[in-house]
Amino acid sequence: MDGRIAAVKRPAGIKLKAFKAAFPNTIPIMAGFLFLGITYGIYMNVSGFSFLYPMFMSMTIFAGSVEFVTVNMLMGSFNPLQAFLLALMINARHLFYGISMLDRYKGTGIKKIYLIYGMCDESFSVNYTANIPDDVDKGWFMFFVNLLNQIYWVTGATLGGIFGSFIKFNTKGLEFVMTAMFVVIFMEQWLKEKNHTSSLLGLGISLVCLILFGADNFIIPSMAIILAVLTLLRRVLEKDGEKT
Repeated sequence: MDGRIAAVKRPAGIKLKAFKAAFPNTIPIMAGFLFLGITYGIYMNVSGFSFLYPMFMSMTIFAGSVEFVTVNMLMGSFNPLQAFLLALMINARHLFYGISMLDRYKGTGIKKIYLIYGMCDESFSVNYTANIPDDVDKGWFMFFVNLLNQIYWVTGATLGGIFGSFIKFNTKGLEFVMTAMFVVIFMEQWLKEKNHTSSLLGLGISLVCLILFGADNFIIPSMAIILAVLTLLRRVLEKDGEKT
């Protein structure tokens, strides 16, 4: 009888230990996601959408930059191919994240499905670099990192969508938060990098495409070229990173 009780309690104990280990790693992300999520919810609200839109979009898309872009897509003409390509290009970096996490995700079982779906920049950073204690289940640790981060984002987006209608200040220019977000992400990555080759390549290729294709059409070709160049130079860049 005692053995049966222990067998029932053991999985719960494993999950609780993993949750306790994962939560402290997500606290800084919580602060950023709640604020940015609320901003996104307010942006959706002032653009004429019910709070249900940011709530369900944050649950199903869970890609902050794409969600901001989606606002303009919903307000524009129906073009699913453009939406697909734009989302693919914006999140093309996840291809490299996925390759980096192949070994980490081994042995995680069915949890791997959610680990793949819920991997954002911040979750990748934590799960890739965290020193998970030996007595903590690796799969559940990474699962809770992903889950907590998504909860923070969904909560912020929903609150912003609900309370956005009560905000009376002038919200003109709020959409600039998307541009600001990209700038902050770039600056953060720049400060973390020891070798800035990939960042400089991205800036250079984007500038050339801007000149060639114009401000309205440069994003997709620049992202495609950046992806191709970084794929070709991946081994060289990795070696340079190890040297520095």
